[in-house]
Amino acid sequence: MPTRISRAKLTTDIVLAGVFALVCLPFALLGGAADLVILAGFTGALAIRRFDVRWSLAIAWASALTQMLLLRDLQLYDAAVLGVLYSTAAHGGRVVKWLGLGSAGVGALLATGYLAVVKPLLGGASAIGGGDAIGMLVLTGMLFVASIAVLVLAWTAGLLVRAVRDNREVARREEVANRERELAQYRYVVEQERNRIARDMHDVVAHSLAVVIAQADGARFAARTRPESVVDALGTIAGVARGALGDVRLLLAELRHHESASPQPVLDDLEALLEQVRAAGLDVRFTESGARPELGTGHQIAVYRIVQEGLTNALRHGDTTKPVDLELAWDQAGVELRLVNSQRSDAPAPDSHAFRHGIPGMRERAQLTGGSLHAAAGEDGLFRLTARIPAQPGRSA
Repeated sequence: MPTRISRAKLTTDIVLAGVFALVCLPFALLGGAADLVILAGFTGALAIRRFDVRWSLAIAWASALTQMLLLRDLQLYDAAVLGVLYSTAAHGGRVVKWLGLGSAGVGALLATGYLAVVKPLLGGASAIGGGDAIGMLVLTGMLFVASIAVLVLAWTAGLLVRAVRDNREVARREEVANRERELAQYRYVVEQERNRIARDMHDVVAHSLAVVIAQADGARFAARTRPESVVDALGTIAGVARGALGDVRLLLAELRHHESASPQPVLDDLEALLEQVRAAGLDVRFTESGARPELGTGHQIAVYRIVQEGLTNALRHGDTTKPVDLELAWDQAGVELRLVNSQRSDAPAPDSHAFRHGIPGMRERAQLTGGSLHAAAGEDGLFRLTARIPAQPGRSA
């Protein structure tokens, strides 16, 4: 099967073969038509040595055997055999490669026998060594060693070039694989970061809008009886909206500059969050027990966002006329977060469309820290949210 090579490489081989033929042509003309035919064969073998090295080897063998059968003398065109043997090792398949090595050995043996025995006997020339048997054997041995050394050297040169080329190809493929792996890792990290930012965006916007809606509804109902409360409600709405706008800007900045070191909420920000929710009309009763262990920043953010989303759901879907119990129970392994609120009669189920972002997002945050989260509505009309956030990954109890 021909090897796929570029048109430039094939053209180069044909041109080089043509140059070789022009150099050998004056010597071949002295030998007559037979040498011209043999030269044409060797030239063709050189021209296709990379396009189809099997045919190149076969044509070279046919030309060499023709030369022996016609009892022609050694010519400059015999050097084409070296180029063909080089190509069998450099460009041939596994079988052709070893056929090239075998051809070097068999060719050296045939060339020695032809030059030392056949040509002197049938060609009318005197035998090597002038009839001296010992001298003839010595010179024949030297001829064989020289022939096989030259032929095997050409084949070995092709094998070395092949090894260098294969090593470069392996190195190139490894480099490509490394780049693809790094690109995949980069895309994974970016996707994870964007998912985190999307969750934060949802938490910020949903919580802020819930507070704004609660304040607006409260102000609308109290406008006639307590007009002064409208001013406080508008102030709370403006403050919440302004804070949400600032948070959204930070998150958008992270999308534009993924290495941005924008501040993230931690446990110390919980009190401000509770005050904000209380100002929206939700009676949050917060209790905390146990000594806080050292909690990583990512774990603190998870606790804050779960509390924020839980209170937001209580504002949106719960009965705001009844208190909400929030408890953080600390131990050495981490913290257990419990949030209980009363549901409205028309509240959606926790697994419904209305909860498609909130609860899955909270559960994912908890799982990313090595913890867990469970949210369910009871038959007593209470919605219970329980999350376990370990102090360190793998220590969830």
